[in-house]
Amino acid sequence: MPNKGTPLGPLRILLVEDSAEDAELLCDQVLDAGLEAGFERVDNEEAMRALLARWTPDIVLSDLSMPGFSGYQALRILRELHPLVPFIFVSGTMGEETAVQALHEGANDYIIKHQPARLPSAVARAIREARREMERLRVEDELMRAQRLESLALLAAGLSHDLRNILQPLLIVPDLIRDRSEDPKVVRLADVIAECGRRGHEMVESMLSFVRGSRLPSERIVLHRLFQAVGMLLKSSLPGNVDLHLEVRDDRLAVEGNYTELQQVLLNLALNAIQAMPEGGCLTLLAEREPATGGERLRISVQDQGTGMDEATVARLFSPFFTTKANGTGLGLMSCKRIVESLGGQITVRSRLREGTRFDLLLPLPAAVAPAPRDGAMPVLPAGRGQPILIVDDEATRLSLLGNALASQGYRVRLAADGAAAMRHLQEAGMPEVVLVDSGITLLSAGQLLSEMQAMGYGGPAIVLEEKDNEAFADGLAPSGISVHVLPRPLEMQRVFRAVADALGSH
Repeated sequence: MPNKGTPLGPLRILLVEDSAEDAELLCDQVLDAGLEAGFERVDNEEAMRALLARWTPDIVLSDLSMPGFSGYQALRILRELHPLVPFIFVSGTMGEETAVQALHEGANDYIIKHQPARLPSAVARAIREARREMERLRVEDELMRAQRLESLALLAAGLSHDLRNILQPLLIVPDLIRDRSEDPKVVRLADVIAECGRRGHEMVESMLSFVRGSRLPSERIVLHRLFQAVGMLLKSSLPGNVDLHLEVRDDRLAVEGNYTELQQVLLNLALNAIQAMPEGGCLTLLAEREPATGGERLRISVQDQGTGMDEATVARLFSPFFTTKANGTGLGLMSCKRIVESLGGQITVRSRLREGTRFDLLLPLPAAVAPAPRDGAMPVLPAGRGQPILIVDDEATRLSLLGNALASQGYRVRLAADGAAAMRHLQEAGMPEVVLVDSGITLLSAGQLLSEMQAMGYGGPAIVLEEKDNEAFADGLAPSGISVHVLPRPLEMQRVFRAVADALGSH
């Protein structure tokens, strides 16, 4: 009986049949067997293509030969448009050779019209097998997606350390520039470099946050400042035939979230919009209040005048690894959706072919909006008086930058790339007044190095550069007789200078 096994539910059956009487007999045979079904009938290629473009059947039952049309043509059309939908030939003229050919062409089964008793069970079996195959493919796809996400997580973890080191100069150099120039244009450029460095480090953390599923700290984001930053970053990517229009309809508009993540969303959507306008047009970013249930919400729109998308593409936009770009990853919009939803909002899209696309970020507004803080004056950086400082860091770029920066402040600097090199320095040149050591050094850990120094008679302060996932004294070897100051990475030189001055002053 066809109803044995998993219930099939209401079925959509397409009949490819030129005889209304034969089609009615097929319907009766299926319904009399206890199957619940609705039927559509076509008898030519044009009608079949039009129906399949807007409707997906659970199974197709087709005659073999019809005037101007054949079952083989119907089978090819079905495999072209819906490859997994089962197809059964139902014919009164099907011999053994024809049946074998039908199965070879991709049909699931064949039924002789004057022996229709097997039809209901054949329909039920073909549908169940097709559904099992679709479920198998879905599970395989989910497994592949999970494996690719796991690979992405390993890649992100591996890259994060190197990216932080590459970005480190963007945090150290600006302070040195400001300290050596009073030219407001040079100071402004230093501020831009420092801001890029800070946001770059936050983007590395955002990447790790995505693969680990953790949340980054939240802050109040003033929209007109965010738009200014996005506009500045987009200038280098704007073709000459694309105009950028930024508008925040209320300068007091703000939202609670992570600045770098929200900036990442806007940049991602804006760059996609630019790529969608090869013939040029206007890219608009708009922020405004709009009414919502229980009050108001913030709407940020990113709109282009580009090529647009069809409904099928829009429906898959936020699927993992779906992309329409030859070199795309399919992760950008999925990441945007995750970020917006983590803020308690939602992202919507409207698009029409050749008329452009508009993404809307709908976000909750905070209870009150504080005015944007004014930039304060830069503090005076403490200067040294020739005090010897030992710097131990196995990252060559950061070691060199720290050495040059502290030497330029008037300190006498010694550099060591690992714990063993630091011990040689101590034996050859004596004890420093301050030791600055990274938590991730090799050969000797930071704690072991300080313990060895203490055994050699060192009693001065130590400044430890510590990353949150690499604690300096996780091995429990923190020396009790040395005053330890911890500086979190990524570094900013003003904090380094202040920590060195404070350590020397307290000692």
